[in-house]
Amino acid sequence: MVIRKIGIIGRTYRHVQRYRQILTVLFKYGFGDLVDVLKIEQYIEIGLQMVSRKRREKIEKLSRAERVRMALEDLGPTFIKMGQILSTRPDLLPVEFIQELGKLQDSVPPFAFDHVQRIIKTELGTPLEKIFTDFQQTPEASASLGQVHRARLIDGEEVVVKVQRPRIRKTIEVDMEIMLHLTTLMERHVEGWDLHRPTKVVEEFARTLEKELDYTIEASHMETFARHFANEHTVYIPKVYREATTERVLTMEKIVGIKVSKTDLLEKEGFDKKEIAARGADLIMKQIFVHGFFHADPHPGNIFILPNNVICYLDFGMMGRIGRQTRENFAHMVMSVVRQDDSRAANILLKLTTWDEEPERAQLERDVAEFMDQHFNRPLKELALGKLLHQLLDIASKHRMRLEPDLFLMIKALSTVEAIGKNLDPDFDIANRAEPFVRRIRKDRLHPGRIAEDIIESGAEVIQLLQEVPGEMRKILTQARQGRVKIEFEHHGLEPMLSAHDRISNRIAFAIVLASLVIGSSLIILSDIPPKWHEIPVIGLLGFVIAGIMAFWLLVSILRRGRM
Repeated sequence: MVIRKIGIIGRTYRHVQRYRQILTVLFKYGFGDLVDVLKIEQYIEIGLQMVSRKRREKIEKLSRAERVRMALEDLGPTFIKMGQILSTRPDLLPVEFIQELGKLQDSVPPFAFDHVQRIIKTELGTPLEKIFTDFQQTPEASASLGQVHRARLIDGEEVVVKVQRPRIRKTIEVDMEIMLHLTTLMERHVEGWDLHRPTKVVEEFARTLEKELDYTIEASHMETFARHFANEHTVYIPKVYREATTERVLTMEKIVGIKVSKTDLLEKEGFDKKEIAARGADLIMKQIFVHGFFHADPHPGNIFILPNNVICYLDFGMMGRIGRQTRENFAHMVMSVVRQDDSRAANILLKLTTWDEEPERAQLERDVAEFMDQHFNRPLKELALGKLLHQLLDIASKHRMRLEPDLFLMIKALSTVEAIGKNLDPDFDIANRAEPFVRRIRKDRLHPGRIAEDIIESGAEVIQLLQEVPGEMRKILTQARQGRVKIEFEHHGLEPMLSAHDRISNRIAFAIVLASLVIGSSLIILSDIPPKWHEIPVIGLLGFVIAGIMAFWLLVSILRRGRM
């Protein structure tokens, strides 16, 4: 998905209406101060002066995090998805915002069935009735990007069909361009946000949405997951029907089971809840520590229980990947903390995060030591992952360290599975289930074959580097000799001055147009050019009216900024 920067034409015609809707929602939930802080109006003046700043409902009793969540829900699909992505970015937001954004509801009214028929015919190249003998017109579920219908294939197989919303891509593109503009202003005008690089987050979000808009990627995720667990009898993955699957249509096997959250029904039907909790923990451990490819959104609505306590995952749109080095580092950090080795734990934490300036090592070690005292001065089986997660995020945020998104998704997935396990079995201990996997990773890393493999790989990289150095040096010297070497300087701190110059030039241009209107209208009136109204030329009179409106608009803009 290509995100274009909002230009003059774009912000005049393509984005103004949507911008008005966004600002109205911001004012509604008490975020009108953002308009002044980000100086939005100086960039998109046309039509925004009329946006009401009145709050439309009582919001004083709500926390700021709650108001952010409600505003995102009001703003629609793109912003809901952005909120869900931000709920996995503790490096950007405080914990209370992370928790609140995790509650975002991705449920919207369904679209008409005739759209469903047209999309299926366009995507599959044949009318719906030639593929399905029975297709329920009322969807079972409706979300921001698509909706799900029950159906039956020609061969009698019962399936569910996910159909993407019509024109959703165009809607998202406009929202993403506005979002990019807003984050650019945040970097420019809000102190400290240049560190978090929100424009990069938006670009990353665009790539994530691009994948979610392509249902063939979700189908591939399901097939990869099924291949990893082909010999596991404890898990079941729905079958994908590739002949009826495209970028906008996903057809998969219909699953009949019981949601893992319905514990009373599971008990009534004779399921073993303790066994389900243990199997769920082992499955997430194998996904993370064995395959490095895991279901990143294992909430209760995405997990069904089938006969014989078999676990079935649904909705493979959000998946996480953890490389071997990252999961090994994570395992080593856990063991370092358990052994009260604060220096080694701090060192590994640095490897698991990114930063612009390396944190002060002594202070980091002290914070890690306090973290150990609170959580790990006890057997491994007594670890509480929820508290561990919050403390880890606080330490990283305090030292301006950024946790990689997939690593946070991994911790969040573990925490979610822990909560589900506790709901099924009050005595459930996820740390005890994780211990063998952590120890296995440590053991595998010290295996002679693995050590030899690492040495060979490192040696090969060194040899490749030595081979490349002469060629790269030759290129640099050739460019220098030809005068094509460029040195770029990046300035900081000039943004306020550039913004002021931009505002001044806009007002000068506005004033020149205003003066031209006044002079031109005066000449027309003096020339006595018809048509006339009460002996006054209409064109000249109209010019004065427009000039008066423009002058009033300019005066209001100046007064609102508190300076003449």
